[in-house]
Amino acid sequence: MDKLTLARAQLLHPIIRDTVISTLEGLKLPPGVQVRITQSLRTFAEQDKLYAQGRSAPGQKVTNARGGESLHNFGLAFDFVLLINGQVSWTVDENWKKVAAVFKEQGFSWGGEWKSIKDYPHLEKSFGYSWQQLLDKYRKGEFISGTQYVRL
Repeated sequence: MDKLTLARAQLLHPIIRDTVISTLEGLKLPPGVQVRITQSLRTFAEQDKLYAQGRSAPGQKVTNARGGESLHNFGLAFDFVLLINGQVSWTVDENWKKVAAVFKEQGFSWGGEWKSIKDYPHLEKSFGYSWQQLLDKYRKGEFISGTQYVRL
């Protein structure tokens, strides 16, 4: 795993952090193919900026979630891309689907199976909580002691 991916994985909620890291380390992909986490924990402001894209800001719509409505905002989601011989590949091929399948075996949901906006790079694990419930915990200050991660 490259340093950037590890640094981004370290930002994930403690409840999934070790699972994500160990799963990425254990992936059996062809030589020259590796996973790069492109984003993990995202602030509400960063989420609002993405939501504006294709609406009030230029670009294509990439999310239906405003700040506080994405599992990224709680460290329970990450986006990835494949690096093939060091080059970024956004092609959703068998290797991409294998990454999604391995994480699905770990209880994650894959954005590539969503009905509204297909989000192929996205994996999340909600532990049965809706974004509304997570946001409520956030607003009430129900955090793991000494952190900004909601207590699950």
